[in-house]
Amino acid sequence: MTARVGSVTLPNPVMTASGTAGHGAELAPYLDLGGLGAVVVKSLHADPWPGNAPVRLHETAAGMINSVGLQGPGVAAWAAHDLPALTATGARVVASIWGRTVAEYAGAAAALGAAGLPDAVVAVEVNLSCPNTESGRHLFAHSAADTAAAVRAAARACSLPLWAKLSPNAGDLAAVAGAAHDAGAEAVTLVNTVLGLAIDPESRRFRLGAGARGGGLSGPAIHPVAVRAVFDVHRALPELPIVGVGGVASGADAAELILAGASAVQVGTATFADPRAAGRVRDELAAWAARQGVGAVADLRGAVEGDEAVTAH
Repeated sequence: MTARVGSVTLPNPVMTASGTAGHGAELAPYLDLGGLGAVVVKSLHADPWPGNAPVRLHETAAGMINSVGLQGPGVAAWAAHDLPALTATGARVVASIWGRTVAEYAGAAAALGAAGLPDAVVAVEVNLSCPNTESGRHLFAHSAADTAAAVRAAARACSLPLWAKLSPNAGDLAAVAGAAHDAGAEAVTLVNTVLGLAIDPESRRFRLGAGARGGGLSGPAIHPVAVRAVFDVHRALPELPIVGVGGVASGADAAELILAGASAVQVGTATFADPRAAGRVRDELAAWAARQGVGAVADLRGAVEGDEAVTAH
């Protein structure tokens, strides 16, 4: 079950997804966080951020739309108050950062560097693709040049391995992924939520407090989108490590992303229905691997059959 994402080695390929497991050890009463590959915390700005006005969540037929807006305590407060309880569980931690400008990405990365992080923090996920801010549809991850600028700024300010979290709404996702890698990202996380909008037909009003900006669709509805994104980027850039995320609710879902080309996966929206979901997905993935009769899950990365353009790694 060992997984390798760039220079980071994890005991298994199953992590939580940013924004769905809190800032610290909130899920510890439900599962052994140290038994996961890593815990990816909610995205952090350099400074405290209040997030969006309510209503922030709306359930859909196969998932949900959220407009939380990256509420958080800021890097320094997180490192002082939330991180110690998380590392005490034995978890490996991936910090997630965000910004509205290149300078803010650099500031968040620099704040991490100044926080004196413990060795348990193994990587930084640079969130370039959250649709729940005032940026709306204009995301860094929709542009190869903007993505490269933000990743480069973060890489200069922080020595930890960087993963770039990208948007499924990008016009040329492989080009954006390549730009992130060239700018200093060891891996890419595919994908963030899909741009969505919800309107109440009775009141004729937007369902979310963000109004016309809408929010991000997640859950089972976007799983095929994530599989497509991982497959396309792996086919274009077979040496680039990919963390697959989007609608993972079972070991079979995780296996599908690995066969498409992911080195590891993240479990997100499923956690809201079942806080033990990440542990269950890990166990189901291990059972799948046993049924497949393979010695290492990593050997099946990109091993989908019937497409000569993709080979096992």
